[in-house]
Amino acid sequence: MRVLPVLVIIAGVVFDVLTPTRITASPLFAAAPLVAAPFYPMLGTLTIAIASLTAEVGLHISTGTQFQVESISEVLTVVVVSLLALYINGVVRRSGERLASARIIAETAQRAVLPRPAERIGGLRIAARYEAAQEGAFIGGDLFAVQDTPYGVRLVVGDVRGKGLDAVEAVAVVIGSFREAAEQESSLEGVAQRLERALRREGTRRDGLDVFEGFTTAVLAEIPHDDGVVRLVNRGHPEPLLMCGDGEVRMLVPSDPALPLGMSELGAWPDRAEQALYPDGATLLFYTDGLTEARDAHGVFYVPRERLNGRVFQGPDEMLQALIDDVRRHTGGGSQDDMALLAVSRPLEGEPERRRTMPVVP
Repeated sequence: MRVLPVLVIIAGVVFDVLTPTRITASPLFAAAPLVAAPFYPMLGTLTIAIASLTAEVGLHISTGTQFQVESISEVLTVVVVSLLALYINGVVRRSGERLASARIIAETAQRAVLPRPAERIGGLRIAARYEAAQEGAFIGGDLFAVQDTPYGVRLVVGDVRGKGLDAVEAVAVVIGSFREAAEQESSLEGVAQRLERALRREGTRRDGLDVFEGFTTAVLAEIPHDDGVVRLVNRGHPEPLLMCGDGEVRMLVPSDPALPLGMSELGAWPDRAEQALYPDGATLLFYTDGLTEARDAHGVFYVPRERLNGRVFQGPDEMLQALIDDVRRHTGGGSQDDMALLAVSRPLEGEPERRRTMPVVP
């Protein structure tokens, strides 16, 4: 597109030279500045406009028709359209500046609502990614948070129903409530109930369908400091994966499925944390349904357990990057839903540096 205005002017000159005098290439000379307006800076658009006007006048002079009424009308047309192109260029540039400002604000807001956790928390290696389905978008309903507490490292990964600012507001409620409950509640079940009550209060405060239909799928985890285990409470969320040091991948499926957070009016029963072995060298992968619902051109869903089975990575960050790249290849470069990923690795005792240099097995 950046080359097109120049090609249009060249085509206009060639067309005018090769055709009879009564046939004019003026529409091409008028079109060139308009084509340049959305893609060129102001100076570039002005240069194209001057080049078009120069070509128009020069061709009329070469044929001796510069004083004819038709020629003067064609020159004035190019002048008027060039002024219009300069105006359009200014509008586009101001819109681009506002869009860039909006993106910066959105990114800042997301970092405030959904800060990326530190690389090491409670002796564990942490990596988190948020991949928006729409390029340039930053804020959505997927969430994650990791916190070191007296009871171990606690984390939450969730997905709020809906999109837009309502979803972002619910994300802020969940994460804010989790930060407080993770420090105060002695059990993971207590943390889940605190989140449930917070969402119920939020649903009562809202208007419209969210009062009756708002919910958040979530999985909460607790990793004690001195035990090689992980405790999980899953509230309707995709099951986490446990990637062992030898490349084996296990799915941590809850024995008793539960409703998402915010749906206690449909049924209530006590949360029960389930425990699984979490050995040294293993990595826990938490994700939202944007990962499992990613589809290729034939409608085949992405299955992370199958794609990751047998692979060993240097660390959690390298694993997430490889996973994101693999999803992009599977979908052809795009996804229909936001995707939040959180990887938590337990280093091999006494060998954290050696694991960083392990080769990635394709």
